[in-house]
Amino acid sequence: MDNLTHTLTGIALGQAGLKRKTRYAMLALVIGSNLPDADIVTVARGSINYLQYHRGITHSLAGLTALAALLAGAIYWYARKIKPAREGPPLNRKWLFFICWIATACHVLMDYTNSYGVRPFLPWSGRWIALDIMPIVDPWLLLFLIAGLGIPVMLRLVNEEIGAGSADRSAGRLGATLALCGVVAIWGIRGLTHREAVEMLEAHVYQGEVPARVGAFPTIFDPFEWNGVVETRASYFLLPVDALDGGAQLEDAEVCYKPEPSAALTAARATRTARIFLNFARFPWAMVDETAEGYEVRIRDLRFASPRSDSVGFVMEVDLDSKLRVENQTFAFR
Repeated sequence: MDNLTHTLTGIALGQAGLKRKTRYAMLALVIGSNLPDADIVTVARGSINYLQYHRGITHSLAGLTALAALLAGAIYWYARKIKPAREGPPLNRKWLFFICWIATACHVLMDYTNSYGVRPFLPWSGRWIALDIMPIVDPWLLLFLIAGLGIPVMLRLVNEEIGAGSADRSAGRLGATLALCGVVAIWGIRGLTHREAVEMLEAHVYQGEVPARVGAFPTIFDPFEWNGVVETRASYFLLPVDALDGGAQLEDAEVCYKPEPSAALTAARATRTARIFLNFARFPWAMVDETAEGYEVRIRDLRFASPRSDSVGFVMEVDLDSKLRVENQTFAFR
């Protein structure tokens, strides 16, 4: 998920009650809810290195626990140096670590819900897993979180302005709890409609072939609309799916034919860029074009393609000369 959603979720957890468990709990929640994305530093070495390491060890069970321990230790060390405020809970080392762990674990859980996925079992297994029910940025999720956290604050400010006294502080806790319930409700709705979309895709025959694999990937605004990807022996099919009304729209399917095996494709797939990309890609569709200088090989991960749009995402390209020597290899998220 995006970092604003992670941050607001951390704040909501604090407002719902965790900030009362120990001093600096809210600080731990805000930092911890974003800490696994510290792997963004790898983008300095290029997009393919970022793809290789992003959502890697920092998004694993071992990694998030280590990050929680480091964060708790740093905050505990800082807190011991600062004179405590007169109000608020005392510093509790066990609660501080547990809250840091909740923050980092919630980050990984939220990232697991989208199509990009996580690798939670590193360093023992690099297998990607993803729930495929949430887009990276979900406006409905943000709306619930902003409303749940913001409305009690606005009510308190209005009450103080008109001289009605401070609003009941329990309103903030109730608002945060409702916001978190809204997040879970959105997950539930998208999870149910995702299952329906997958079943609709599996129920059809595509140009005389039954599906070998299918995937349904979320759209941003409508939790009932999905981007379907179907793999058969010879092709990939991209088609919109309406889980609420209409089902899989076969007449709007875009057909992506798989290329014939070739020496150029084999050489391209052997490059470092391709090895990293193919370890990540779930529906890799290759295109091989012969040029005056040699060959151009492009591979796209079709789970990030949309039959409703011409936008292209998650694509790698390898240029080969006539003797199949690599001249250039690149990867781009867009």
